[in-house]
Amino acid sequence: MDTRTTAQHFADTWQHGWTHHDADRIATLYSHDAVHTSMPFRPPHRGRGAITDYIRWSFSTETAPQVTFATPIVDGDQAVIEFRVHATDDGTPITLAGCVIARFDTDGLAVQTRDYWHTTNGHV
Repeated sequence: MDTRTTAQHFADTWQHGWTHHDADRIATLYSHDAVHTSMPFRPPHRGRGAITDYIRWSFSTETAPQVTFATPIVDGDQAVIEFRVHATDDGTPITLAGCVIARFDTDGLAVQTRDYWHTTNGHV
């Protein structure tokens, strides 16, 4: 597995999947027993099913997202990828900026991911 190629595929798939609210496509990036933590104090989502449910929930009130992911920064089997989203959430324009830290297995699937992000009302 080439981590740089894997991380770029992860970023590209997330960008497309988020733009089109395609949680099933995003879910293919994760191993069956992957662990995802969204924000530092939330409990982790364990397993592909729980991660997919979380992604669907995250998309549930969001409309018209414009999503960009930066070029991944790679070290060993891990990558950090910055992202930015402009969308409308329950009718309110928002900007979400953050990053995901991902660790990949030898098959190129994410086994552990952690997001850090912040939102602001309005487009920035």
